[in-house]
Amino acid sequence: DSLSHMFEDVPCLQIYDLDVKVINRLLHHVMAVTSTGLWTIQRAEGDRVTLGCTYTLSQLDTGEIDIEWSLLSPDTTKKDQMLLSYTSGTKYYHGGSRDAEGFSFAAGDPSKGDASLSISQLSRVHSATYQCKVKKSPGVDTRKVSLVVKVKPSVPKCWQEGGELIGEAVSLHCQSSQGSAPLKYKWQRESKDPMPPTATQNSETGEMRISNHTQRFVGIYLCEVSNAVGVECCKISLRGLTFQKTDINLLLHYVLQLIYLRFFRLNISRR
Repeated sequence: DSLSHMFEDVPCLQIYDLDVKVINRLLHHVMAVTSTGLWTIQRAEGDRVTLGCTYTLSQLDTGEIDIEWSLLSPDTTKKDQMLLSYTSGTKYYHGGSRDAEGFSFAAGDPSKGDASLSISQLSRVHSATYQCKVKKSPGVDTRKVSLVVKVKPSVPKCWQEGGELIGEAVSLHCQSSQGSAPLKYKWQRESKDPMPPTATQNSETGEMRISNHTQRFVGIYLCEVSNAVGVECCKISLRGLTFQKTDINLLLHYVLQLIYLRFFRLNISRR
């Protein structure tokens, strides 16, 4: 209607003589939400997030500015839930205490081109699809953003299984008790030396197995566990033990002593 009013005094045949660039500017100079970036945002539980909704107005938009943030229902048969709105210079909070939910406008005055939504103290219940709607008649535009709230990995536990004998197999394990899937595990040496060529890692279970331990592999190893929203790590010291012949002789001597003492006591008791 606004464009028709602008061209009502221009003869029909002359419309085609108008500069194409002028027409394009008129057609595109309308209200628009200008926020860009990821449509799906992943954040950690307990963090704060801002869902962007910046916008520009047109000279053709003359009505009252009206801003709405809604929680979109995944069920198309149900109504969306209004979270907060702004109209006639007043902010309105819907559906309960804003402090409890943690919703607020990021800008002090959302009518100045920034209607972004701020959510504090994220929890997994905040995972949803949100819609920003900006209206100033006749202009209107919307933006949808999906928010996924995940749990960071907890500090993992590192431990070693099997002996640390040179020439034997050894396994290092790493496990985080909490964290949203998928969790990825990665072992590396603290010294930045090359990893043992015989080592195999399982990024899902956190196990690293060295099939033939040597003195070159002795040192501190770091295990890093990560997901989309966080990283934690632990460390463990891997030694290189040797079993000498003297150790075998001492063990044999100790066993023989036990046998002798047991036999000696048995004979005394019979007497």
